[in-house]
Amino acid sequence: MQHPAAYPHPTTREDLHIPLPGGTELYARIWRPVTEEPVPALLEYLPHRLTDRTAQRDAQRHPWYAGHGYASVRVDVRGYGNSGGLPGDEYDAQEPADGVAVVEWLARQPWCSGRVGMFGIDRGGCDSLRIAALAPDALRAVVTVCSTDDPYDNGPHYCGGSLLAAGTHSRSAALLARAAEPPDPRYVGDDWRRMWLERLAAVEPPVHRRLAHQTRDDHWRRAGVREDYGTVRAAVLAVGGWADPYRDTVLRLVRQLDAPVRGLIGPWSHQYPDGGLPPGPAIGFLQETLRWWDHWLRDADTGVMAEPALRTWMNESVPPATVYANRPGRWVGDESWPSPDVRDVRYGLDGALRGAGTPSGDRFVRVRSPQHTGVDAGRPRPSGRDCDLPPDQREEDGRSVCFDSAPLPERVEILGRAGIRLRVRCDERRGQVVARLCDVAPDGSSTLVTRGALNLSARQGPDRHVEWSPGAVEDVGLDLAGIAHAFPAGHRLRLALSSAYWPWIWPQPGTGGFELDPGHSVLTLPVRHLAADAGNPPIAFGPAEQDPGLDVQVVEPLTSHPERLVVHDVAAGEWRLETTPHRDGPRTYPDGLVHDEQAVEAYRIRSDDPLSAGARTDRTVRLERPGIGWDVTVRTRSEISCDATHFTTRDHLTALEGGDVVFRRDWERRIPRTAS
Repeated sequence: MQHPAAYPHPTTREDLHIPLPGGTELYARIWRPVTEEPVPALLEYLPHRLTDRTAQRDAQRHPWYAGHGYASVRVDVRGYGNSGGLPGDEYDAQEPADGVAVVEWLARQPWCSGRVGMFGIDRGGCDSLRIAALAPDALRAVVTVCSTDDPYDNGPHYCGGSLLAAGTHSRSAALLARAAEPPDPRYVGDDWRRMWLERLAAVEPPVHRRLAHQTRDDHWRRAGVREDYGTVRAAVLAVGGWADPYRDTVLRLVRQLDAPVRGLIGPWSHQYPDGGLPPGPAIGFLQETLRWWDHWLRDADTGVMAEPALRTWMNESVPPATVYANRPGRWVGDESWPSPDVRDVRYGLDGALRGAGTPSGDRFVRVRSPQHTGVDAGRPRPSGRDCDLPPDQREEDGRSVCFDSAPLPERVEILGRAGIRLRVRCDERRGQVVARLCDVAPDGSSTLVTRGALNLSARQGPDRHVEWSPGAVEDVGLDLAGIAHAFPAGHRLRLALSSAYWPWIWPQPGTGGFELDPGHSVLTLPVRHLAADAGNPPIAFGPAEQDPGLDVQVVEPLTSHPERLVVHDVAAGEWRLETTPHRDGPRTYPDGLVHDEQAVEAYRIRSDDPLSAGARTDRTVRLERPGIGWDVTVRTRSEISCDATHFTTRDHLTALEGGDVVFRRDWERRIPRTAS
């Protein structure tokens, strides 16, 4: 923490509405330094309700930027929080178009120097990139954190052409509830009810669109910047964490952007790097971004472009655990990416890696996993919780076909994306391959390092669906998610292959799995030279600094659901996984608002039946201002099930005011399984 008295500037705060073309107004909160000189503006733009859901986080960083000489601005997107208009799909063109208008409005203000930067995490980071791709003149620099350049390839919905079951379901369920939350009468007055009812009437479950586009079609191409990196002219600081699912975006941006770019990947989960949540260590991220802003928005020589193109945390080997307060490791730097200090090393699956189970007289090995393979996958998007990360993988390895190296004679460090080339025979028209790279210690414990998946119908590219010819043999390839990891001498590499991975991946209809020819299959690792850092100055960051923030009172709930619960119904052969994304009780904000949100996500499947897969989330959000008698509740239930040819989605929304129902709607869709 840093006390505001230590800031170079005293600050002020103002809430206002920013007009858009067409008359809609977006709700904004602006922190500014007290100075007569125009200053650059920094914009964080996202839908997550600046007066409650992100208020505490906003109060930690926006006043800090203002105290260091920037107008720091937080804006709710159209249709969310206290902004006007109706909620749209997160990948529509309207949201970035509105963002351009906000950037241009900020640049015109008399207190602004005409230069604007944007920053954000997750959707806020994605919007920063998408707005940068529209190239407003005033936008000079971006800091994008835990975001994606391609929501199809490196987002919460698909991986290798396979539907990410938990990611798609949980995100859609959360967004449905958030889009249905009302404006706050404290900030918008008596018009809140009209705005709310119009908002409720316009809400649609996002899952409808996600399942309607099962290949990387124009819907997905327009949703990111990967189609044309050349449209981004602003300088980009791309930030991620090795425990965050979107870290490959950082590697791609550093490699592909024509604009000035630097990459930073730490040990973190889906959080800002100064958040202090596991896994750490946290860094002085605000100070690091201040160097970025000062360079690009003030023309100050802060040395940011003299830093390595890619700075990453090299994870040391650790025993498997679902949480690490701090992940052992060190910072390493590569002056360019791809790095000349990283070379591809090939491990044949019948040579350097050895597996068991090859039938006599047949070079193919059968991979046929029980459908509950994947229950130890960990949370799809870790965010600093006690059960975020995958536990010991030995049970998962037992449900997979594994290929192990001999004990390593010396330390091996990898940095980047491992690749796999497999010769596969499949007797069904559809199937999938899931690959996990594990670090096996001498005691036999197995720690997940990285993983990837391939929908076999996407083997010719994610933009097309080509069914397999039953009985055919083909060579297929897939990449695992990027990682930095050090395997110690004496440990073994393990490549574990499975045909199922629930609920990370939605299962294909068939149960036959696939067969693998180890003699024509290879794992390629991006091995970094152990002496790559010799003679280079050490990479270091200051301690985390933040504004003290808000005094939010949190009440412990009287009862709580386990954070992660796995139940095996032996008689039915069914496995159920239940998780709780929210564990806190009611939160009371300094302005008197009481916010309470509870949710339970449940996933079920029978070991022998991929068509038994199902997901359900029940969520309740209550907003209350006791002083004025305002009390509203949003309840949602979201479900997905399937048969061999269709997904079935069912969503229910109920909105209450003072205990009385003011809105109710049900949706049910049958959506063809065109690829997933």
